[in-house]
This record gives sequence, C-alpha cells and structure tokens, in this order.
Amino acid sequence: MCRLILSALFILAAPLAAPLAAQFSLDSLRPGHPRLLASDQDIARIRQLIRTDPAAKAVYDRLHADAARILAQPPVEYKLIGPRLLDKSRTALGRIYTLALLYRLDGNTALLARAVAEMQAAAAFPDWNPSHFLDTAEMTHAFAIGYDWLYAALSKEQRDWIRAAIVDKGLEPALGFYENRRGWVLATHNWNQVCNGGISLGALAIAEDEPARAGRILRAAVDSIPRAMASYAPDGGWNEGPGYWDYATRYNVAFLAGLDSALGMDFKLSALPGFDRAGEFRVYFSSPAGRTFNYADAGDALNPAECMLWLARRFKQPVYAWQQLALLASRPRAHALDLVWWPSSTQSPEAAGWPLHKIYEGVQTAFFRGSWTDPNTMWAAAKGGDNKANHSHLDLGAFVLDSQGLRWALDFGPDDYNLPAYFGNKRWTYYRLRTEAHNTVLIDNENQDPKAEAKILRRELAPGRASVTFDLAAAYPGKLASHERTVTLDAGRTFTVRDQLAAPQPVEVLWGMVTDAEVRCDGAVAVLSKAGKSLTARLAAPAGARFETVSTQPPAPQRQNEGTRKLVVRLPAKVRQVTIEVAMTDGVP
Repeated sequence: MCRLILSALFILAAPLAAPLAAQFSLDSLRPGHPRLLASDQDIARIRQLIRTDPAAKAVYDRLHADAARILAQPPVEYKLIGPRLLDKSRTALGRIYTLALLYRLDGNTALLARAVAEMQAAAAFPDWNPSHFLDTAEMTHAFAIGYDWLYAALSKEQRDWIRAAIVDKGLEPALGFYENRRGWVLATHNWNQVCNGGISLGALAIAEDEPARAGRILRAAVDSIPRAMASYAPDGGWNEGPGYWDYATRYNVAFLAGLDSALGMDFKLSALPGFDRAGEFRVYFSSPAGRTFNYADAGDALNPAECMLWLARRFKQPVYAWQQLALLASRPRAHALDLVWWPSSTQSPEAAGWPLHKIYEGVQTAFFRGSWTDPNTMWAAAKGGDNKANHSHLDLGAFVLDSQGLRWALDFGPDDYNLPAYFGNKRWTYYRLRTEAHNTVLIDNENQDPKAEAKILRRELAPGRASVTFDLAAAYPGKLASHERTVTLDAGRTFTVRDQLAAPQPVEVLWGMVTDAEVRCDGAVAVLSKAGKSLTARLAAPAGARFETVSTQPPAPQRQNEGTRKLVVRLPAKVRQVTIEVAMTDGVP
C-alpha cells in the first residue's frame, strides 16, 4: 500500500512526484469517525459561530428551513432522466449533507432518521447508474458523508448495509475504470474530478474496513486527478466555462479536503500550477449585475460556491471568501460546508488592490470593468479559446456586456442535454451551440470550425482603458485570410467591438449581438431599452451598413428563446475586406 508511482505527476509536476510516491500510505488514516471534512472540533466551532456571527446564523437558519422542506418530501426514488440518474444522486447528496450537519449540531433525531431513510432508499436501488458514472460518484459521495458524519449514531446493522452499498454500487464499478485506465480516469475535464472526488470520499469513509480496496482506489485517484488539474494551469482559468468550473472545482476541493482531513495531507496536489488562482478566476468571471460570462454549456446565474471558502483558507485569499459571503447574503442557496469552512476574515478586491481588468492566458479570455464597488458600472468579457474544449460552443470571439445593473449582450447557454445526439453528431445542428447564436461574426451563414482555436494577439490594460485583440482567422478556414477582433472598454463607460476581416473571395459578413432588450434601429444607431434603462449602439464603420434585428427562435424541440432578438450589422453586399466597428454607451443619443 505504501508503494505508489504517480505517473501523471511525473509528467505534470516532476518536483512533486518523488515525495508523493514516498509519502502515500493509509498508515496515517485518522482513526474512528468523523474523518471527512468536518471534525467534532469543527462542530464545536460552528456552534459558537452561530451564537456570535449573524451571517453564519442566517446560513444555519436557512439550512433548517431546507431540512423542514426535506422532511415534508418522500425519500429519493430511482428514476432516470434520459440516460441519467444524476438528479436523484444530487438530491440525495444535498439532503444528506443538510440533515447530517444539523443532526451533529443539534441532536435532532428526526433529522437522523430521515438521513438514514434517504440512504436506505438509495441503497435499495438496483444500481447507481454506472453507465453515466457521474451519477455513481455523486451517490457514493452522499453515502460517504452519511456514513462518516452519522457513524456514532448508526447501529451496526445500518453501518453494514451503508458500507455494503458504498462497496457494491460505488467502489467496485469504479475499480473497473481505474484498472482498465479508461473513460473519466484519463479525462482532463470535470468528469475526472467529480468521479475521483466522489469515489475517493467513499473509499476514505470505509478505509479501515476495506483497506485493500480503499488503497487501490486512492492510489489510482491520486494518479488520475492531476490530468484534470492541469487544466487550471497556468493561471486558474477553466475552458469548460463557469458552470463546469463550479462543478469541477467543488469536487476537486472535496477530494483534496477529504484527503487532508482523513490522511493529514493532500499529497501537494493543491500546489499544482494554477489551482491557487481558480478562485480568482471565479471572481473575475462574475459581473456586478450578479451574472457570469457563461460561455460553453453554462447558465449565467451567479450562485454561491462553498468551495470558495476552502480555497480562501488554503491559499490565504480573503477575497474568495468575500465573494462567497456576499452571495450567501443575497441568494437563497446555502450549503452545510459553508458553515464548516466559514472564514475568519474577508477582503474586497478593491481593498486587496486587485486590478479592474484581467486576462487569463490559459483560456484566452479577458474581463474588463469600470469599478469594483459601483453595481451599475460597465462590465464586459470576451473570449478566444478552443472550440474543441469539452462542453464548448462554436463561439470564438464571443462577448457579453453588463451595465446599469443589467445584461445587454447575452449568451443563451446550453440547450436540453437530452436532445438527440446533443453530445454527438447532431451537436452543431442545435441553434444555441451554433455560431449564429453567439455574439461574434457569422461568415456565409456557416458555423465556425469545431477544431479551431483563437489566441490573444495584443492587449492593453490600464485603469482607464482596457483592450484585447483576438486572432479569429482559424475559425473560418477557407473563408477568411485574416480576422482580428478588438474589444475595448474606455473609462468604464464605452464598450467598442472592432472587427477587421480580409477574405480571398467575397463573403457575406454578419456581425451579431443577442439581447433581451427592446431594440429600435435607425440606420447606424440602435437604442436598446429594458427595465426603464437604455443602451445606445453606434455603428462607426463601414459606411453604408445598417443595424437591424433578426429572430433567435429555433425549431422545436429546441429551447425557445422568448423575449430575445439578435441585433445585427447588415452589409449592403459581399466583401473581400471590411472593418466593422460598434460602440456601446449608456443612455440614449
């Protein structure tokens, strides 16, 4: 059990590999329970916290309200949605975290009984749907927390069947993937972290009873997860977009925190390049209007993410905690781990001296803002990136724009994952994933190349002016000889998008921006209005072009985009060379 060769770490982080191989052992396993994430000392600290900190007390009260709702609902049932049991696994996971923490805090036996009933229902499932292994990993996570956190209150019989479910429905199916080195074990995206994280927590929870099986699991997981963690390098960005940043990072943190709490170390995995800045990336991809730059398969809602509190502790970054506590104060969602990882201090980005503008080289994405403190300031984000990235859309060059507390240029986000071949050969036929649905340039009404990448060519970052230029030519092979898109925020008040294109043969060029505002077009001027506020777009070039709007409604059964339209720049004819420049400012002309 002590001999471990971490092949992925020799490749990705050679200085770390030798000490890790020497250190790995279950000999340091914390005896008894609880050993995962929240110790008994943590529980005592939380009790004191909710007596002295009103914000923590508000989270505690919210969890109690959640528990009351859980008690009024039936336990989880085996029901697939499309090919997935994931909704049910997540339901069980959220319920068990809430019930188990509150039982540990308060000793309410009704909560204990319901947590056991939840596990009893899921243990009776025929399986945890290993064909879609995220479902298995999340349910294993749920059982790990229930078994570990409630261990002292469980009977021997209850411990036996919970442990058997973890082994039979979680660990054994996972070993098939690990030992054959296939699927998510080799992935570089969120599946790796979720599956390794959930399964490893299950192994740690029962390691004293299943040392050989747990050792095999944990050795393989520590070997596997650096493949995905390499995606944070060099500077914390995440190419699957904010939604999957959330999913991947929550599980990455749970994995590392579980190792640390159970074994007293995380094998220096948290020191892999870029991971310390993952929380910074989240702060920058969040707008003052409470939205995200939701590229790839992501919605734009900005919700709390309890992993930010662990990241704040681990990397001594109180700004990460500042964002999480601000969101907890304004959003209905809370998680048991918010109390477990509650911070001792926070600090605003402005107080910490963070710059207003930021570029993330790893994902070729830029974020600009006029202020850290003004909720009405102008905020914009734009991307190059890689159309081959997991969950990507064909959206190189896309941007979003917020101002006056509202989103003006939006991204639709994903469609229904259960559409036929959504992740297969029909993916690029669905409107929301196609180039035409994004805030970029459409050439001859065709998609961008699904294999294309777009790099940043130039940048200028100063408090009063931020600008970045992307090379988008590769997105349109055979169509364009060159295409540079420059996005600029001036004085926090004017956002400009400038496209310079050249083509070997005349092409039809359509500039576009999706919005849910009402739009009034008048030649080279368009006024966008909603919620009693306005934004004006002015077309500075080319001469003879005009604004108009086009529909954003796809055919059923795709999601309909009611209340939206696309503001476009229509050229009078096909062109071989053109510059399109659109400037947007608050208010009306």
